[in-house]
Amino acid sequence: VNGLQARTFGVWTLLASVIRCLCAIDIRNRTLYHITLFTFFLALAHFLSEVFIYHTAALTIGVMAPLMVASFSIMGMLIGLQYLEVEALSQNKKKN
Repeated sequence: VNGLQARTFGVWTLLASVIRCLCAIDIRNRTLYHITLFTFFLALAHFLSEVFIYHTAALTIGVMAPLMVASFSIMGMLIGLQYLEVEALSQNKKKN
């Protein structure tokens, strides 16, 4: 890893964490919720590709941890997405 790659990965990680924190603050914002969910899919795809496609990472605890966090977060957010949709429908009914 050279300096540029390290800084790029650091900025990407910082951006993803800011998006996730903003979603935690405003959990009912559907657009922000979808963007946050997408960040977890990106992280999962990135780490899986490094392990299984490019073979630049081994399945150690350092790689397994982000894989587990991304996987569990995706599952939790997909479950939460159902409640977000139900809440949006109930609010639409109240307006009508």
